Amino acid sequence: MKLYSIETGNFKLDGGAMFGVVPKPLWEKTNPADSKNRIDMSARCLLIEDGDKLILVDAGLGDKQSEKFFSHYSRSGDVSLISSLNSLGFSPNDITDVLFTHLHFDHCGGATKREGDKIVPVFPNARFFCSKSHWEWATISPNPREKASFLQENLMPLMQSGQLTLYDSVEDGACPELGLDLLLVNGHTEKMALPKVKYQGKTILFASDLVPTAGHIPVPYLMGYDVRPLITMEEKSSILKSAVEQNTLLFMQHDPYNEIVVLKDTEKGVRLDIGMSLKEAFES
Repeated sequence: MKLYSIETGNFKLDGGAMFGVVPKPLWEKTNPADSKNRIDMSARCLLIEDGDKLILVDAGLGDKQSEKFFSHYSRSGDVSLISSLNSLGFSPNDITDVLFTHLHFDHCGGATKREGDKIVPVFPNARFFCSKSHWEWATISPNPREKASFLQENLMPLMQSGQLTLYDSVEDGACPELGLDLLLVNGHTEKMALPKVKYQGKTILFASDLVPTAGHIPVPYLMGYDVRPLITMEEKSSILKSAVEQNTLLFMQHDPYNEIVVLKDTEKGVRLDIGMSLKEAFES
């Protein structure tokens, strides 16, 4: 097995929305804001090469929305999902599977593209995996709080392609076709899936939006986007405590500075110990 960190470009989100009720003087110590009160965000993905499988976890924002849409998020950087894959010697045709942690636009938008007057999958040979419960949550009757993040142009082409697999999301670890253990959490959104990967004697948890940046490690530091914030706190507390006890590394999807973080237990609770790149985490 080999793991690769896939950069798809950065974007910005409002710092207040990203930290909810936490005062700005506290959160800006780790996540400095620009003149519009926005903080830098990565849209990092994880690529898992395992035998004949090439599994991509999430797909970034993509580029098919309008200029007006992206003007709100100030996308930046010289890399894209495709250029990052190409730099490793892979092409979109090589991807066998795509696992969506959830279907907010910054996690699944890059899985499809405009081709003439149609929207088609970027990965023609891949199977797309999503929790059945989350898919229904996002598509049948999305709640007003999240509706703007569930873009139909991101979702419906996946179903129409015939490449979408909806797995049973009643229990954790319910996606055996990918050979990945999944933690399913419900605070940020319904049945968000956090894959756990054992690699070179260590365990990595893809933190997704449970812990979007290292600045969000303290349990009360929650995003205003969470639909069930009190549940997020319970899930986060339990998962971070377990990560410290089991020496689990967190793969950071939205942290522009750290790909991997190591945690430690302190008298104030679980905190950041060390941040590093994926490569540094596995250097002997």
